[in-house]
Amino acid sequence: MRASVMLRWAAAAVALVVLLAAAPAAGFYLPGVAPTDFGKGDSLPVKVNKLTSVKTQLPYAYYSLPFCKPNAIVDSAENLGEVLRGDRIENSPYVFQMRETKMCQIVCKIDVSEKEAKELKEKIEDEYRVNMILDNLPLVVPVMRQDDNIVAYQSGYHVGIKGQYTGSKEEKYFIHNHLSFLVKFHQDDDSELSRIVGFEVKPYSIKHQIDDKWNGVNTRLSTCDPHANKFVTTSESPQEVESGKEIIFTYDVRFQESDIKWASRWDTYLLMTDDQIHWFSIVNSLMIVLFLSGMVAMIMLRTLYRDISRYNQLETQEEAQEETGWKLVHGDVFRAPTNSDLLCVYVGTGVQFFGMLLVTMIFAVLGFLSPSNRGGLMTAMLLVWVLMGLIAGYSSSRLYKMFKGSEWKKITLRTAFLFPGIAFVIFFILNALIWGEKSSGAVPFTTMFALVLLWFGISVPLVFVGSYLGFKKPALEPPVKTNKIPRQIPEQAWYMNPIFTVLIGGILPFGAVFIELFFILTSIWLHQFYYIFGFLFLVFVILIITCAEITIVLCYFQLCSEDYMWWWRSYLTSGSSALYLFLYAAFYFFTKLQITKLVSGILYFGYMLLASFAFFVLTGTIGFCACFWFTRLIYSSVKID
Repeated sequence: MRASVMLRWAAAAVALVVLLAAAPAAGFYLPGVAPTDFGKGDSLPVKVNKLTSVKTQLPYAYYSLPFCKPNAIVDSAENLGEVLRGDRIENSPYVFQMRETKMCQIVCKIDVSEKEAKELKEKIEDEYRVNMILDNLPLVVPVMRQDDNIVAYQSGYHVGIKGQYTGSKEEKYFIHNHLSFLVKFHQDDDSELSRIVGFEVKPYSIKHQIDDKWNGVNTRLSTCDPHANKFVTTSESPQEVESGKEIIFTYDVRFQESDIKWASRWDTYLLMTDDQIHWFSIVNSLMIVLFLSGMVAMIMLRTLYRDISRYNQLETQEEAQEETGWKLVHGDVFRAPTNSDLLCVYVGTGVQFFGMLLVTMIFAVLGFLSPSNRGGLMTAMLLVWVLMGLIAGYSSSRLYKMFKGSEWKKITLRTAFLFPGIAFVIFFILNALIWGEKSSGAVPFTTMFALVLLWFGISVPLVFVGSYLGFKKPALEPPVKTNKIPRQIPEQAWYMNPIFTVLIGGILPFGAVFIELFFILTSIWLHQFYYIFGFLFLVFVILIITCAEITIVLCYFQLCSEDYMWWWRSYLTSGSSALYLFLYAAFYFFTKLQITKLVSGILYFGYMLLASFAFFVLTGTIGFCACFWFTRLIYSSVKID
């Protein structure tokens, strides 16, 4: 009866997640991926997104600054990932007509108060960028790279710039109040319909002068007048940010036909970084790791084959007693470790992480989680994590039963609450700091409630179902019997010291990922797109191989030294790579980022601490599972009297 109730819970949970995931979809197309055709003169509404800065890492809503507003501000529907990223997508007063050029269009006039002037200056000082969206394409600024004369694209335009008037040393703040938009389109050969394939802008700061009197959007400007063939092309007479002064916002929009097809329109955005360094570094890293892994595998196979052959050829009891090595600890090697309950919890959580990453990466490689589907990656990871609670409970209870445990409900609760609980506490504290800064990155209460609902309503029941199914299975039997009295461990050489071997063991797994880690950190903290999921999947496979092999090698040396306490050490050996990850994150913070605010620094190290902990659980579990399989294999291969 209890089993049927739990299975019904699981079925309902899976159905709910499927509904949550499928809700935004329309027809066959994924959200944000369906092409839209526009006829000449069709309305093209521009949407505004958050203001972002690499110096503060705190996003703000577009209308938190004194920009022109539409008659009614309408929020766009956002998925869970977009909300967690701090996206706040809203409508704007910028509305274009397809393939109709407009010059010197007045948006509005703003009288800047003292408070608004202060906020503008702060955002300009912190190098905030304005992000806009047209037909799901983010706005970019073309910039010529001086080293190779190639046009690169930066996401969003700066709110303004700092500068000095000629002959003055006093720094002033100037706002970009004139935007020159360029919309690229690809026209259908068989019809008049077009598809948008590019959205660019060149921002200018210009102190507009009115010809006669202010007449709203129909006012004629002497500084930008298409009738007099006078346009804004430079920022020679910039608009200074001062309280009590007015700012007139204007824009131009031009349309340019392009050979780029709609399916390739994201290529421009995805080639914003120096891809040659990326490819060379990854291939170089993979070659080194594959070479080392091949050598390790050859040494292990040859040594083990010789050991097993020699042990199986021992004819007498006396000869066996004279032998040394890993066979001597066969009566203790499967003795339950100290804190075995906690080990079961960590292994279950690690299996959950492994399943989440594997499934998410497969979907990403297949193109379901492209950058055009904003927030899709984070949403997918959360939903898959929730579903993987099933295998987390199953794994932890199977291992717990092997250790002769009987209180499976206790181990289930710890599996369901340990990592999510720690993550939620850190996330809640960091979110409170963001909320204190009045940033749009603060997760709303409704979204927080949705996360708690996913955790308690779906993840926890699935962990219980998995644990119940795992505990019903027969216990895993070790290949050799465990002695009643523990064997004394001989004194170990200095190089077999647990701390030394654990620290050495984490170097190789970290070496497999640190190049890719640089690009992942850059995409997160410098607001660039990450898209090479094929390479990431390859690096993930290499990480699994290196974690497994380095743990097996060190575990073999440990057993040869007649030290049978391998359970926790196998977990910590590959898991120690998380320490190097956190140290690298600190190095990246001080060398690549320009963060100056204390809150921003706390956010960075808080999130990187959480990421490092997750990496520890993942790599530790991979190493433990490999070592567990290895010990069962070798002890089942020799004759034990």
